[in-house]
Amino acid sequence: MHPTKSRHLVIVFAVTLAILSYIDRVAISYASTPISRDLGFSKTDMSWIFFAFSAAYALFEIPGGWLGDKLGARRVIMRIVLWWSFFTAATGWMWNFWSMFVTRLLFGAGEAGCFPNITKAYTTWLPKAEQVRAQGVTWLAARWGGAFTGPLVVWIFTLMDWRSAFVVFGLIGVVWAIAFYRWFRDNPAEHPSVNKAELAIICASAEKAESHGDVPWGKLASRGSVWGLWLQYFLLSYPWYFYITWLPTYLQEHWKVSGAELGFLGGFPLFFGGLGAIVSGFVSPLLAKRLNSTKSARRFVATAGFAGAAVMMFSVTLTGSPLAAMIAMGMASFCNDLVMPNAWGACMDVGGKYAGTLSGSMNMMGNLAGMVAPVIAPQILIYTNSDWNQVLAVMAGVYLCGAFVWPFIDPVTPLKQD
Repeated sequence: MHPTKSRHLVIVFAVTLAILSYIDRVAISYASTPISRDLGFSKTDMSWIFFAFSAAYALFEIPGGWLGDKLGARRVIMRIVLWWSFFTAATGWMWNFWSMFVTRLLFGAGEAGCFPNITKAYTTWLPKAEQVRAQGVTWLAARWGGAFTGPLVVWIFTLMDWRSAFVVFGLIGVVWAIAFYRWFRDNPAEHPSVNKAELAIICASAEKAESHGDVPWGKLASRGSVWGLWLQYFLLSYPWYFYITWLPTYLQEHWKVSGAELGFLGGFPLFFGGLGAIVSGFVSPLLAKRLNSTKSARRFVATAGFAGAAVMMFSVTLTGSPLAAMIAMGMASFCNDLVMPNAWGACMDVGGKYAGTLSGSMNMMGNLAGMVAPVIAPQILIYTNSDWNQVLAVMAGVYLCGAFVWPFIDPVTPLKQD
């Protein structure tokens, strides 16, 4: 009997969800100019609106991941997508600063838990040999979803105003949630399209499908490598949030870029980042086999990613054209995303059946960085007379710090429950 390939459809659902999440998340950075014009927002106002999303996203990451462990990814993901789709649409209905702030706050709360629950689904549906590769494909899709949001939004704004565009984005999410809920099952053994041969391939993973709420919080808090995963993700996310918040403004003010060129160049970091994710997803397992050590391979690739990102980000400050700047920043993002599959793969290996909770806590730390980074950037501009290169230099320094964290992380030893 030939094994069925139903587990690959889980990757398809995850990939399309990743694309959708980044379109909904990134669209506001490209819509910030017409939103600010129509609603009278300053840069500081927009920075706090960016903050609102990141704050709620960070605060609800652990609850979102824990609910996936307790209730199963099927119900939690469906509710997450319906919630965030409603508030994506509601973004187009807002009339002043506080209405927009609260809506983006609730949007962030809704999107929290998305990637931890994707990780939970991968942990139960995919054999260990395919998990990191699947994470690479997922983050490629997420980044490319964000990369093409710029041209997409610019094009959609030729057809409708920003208010109508957010409603359209919200409706797409509702369609996805219905399709996912009808097909997906938390335990692959219960899915009618999975035959015995395929189940034999994923049986070790399927054993982790049992729902539970008995998370060993003490073990999480006492494990040094868990703290390392939290810290490195904070350091990775601080510069990355620039790509989805202030990048269009940087291009407009520092390089005087506008129109279609803005949408094109603004997509470089996320496009190159997607390439980094897929390269890492395939290279890391091959390097692990060559070194006969998954631990060494993950440490090497992630450390090299942080160091390379620091060098490339600083090189942006030395460029003389917007194209050269975006190529250099794109390479910084490429190196950034060499880290991603290894970090999320570590959550699957270390977390085991608690992968949703552990990955949620790691993503929470990343989004705490996302809270502060968009607010700090305009403050640096105020104190440096609008010198965008100082903002970039700070981000390069943050990347460099991350290179000193990964050598001390054990990304493979499982968390054992007492």
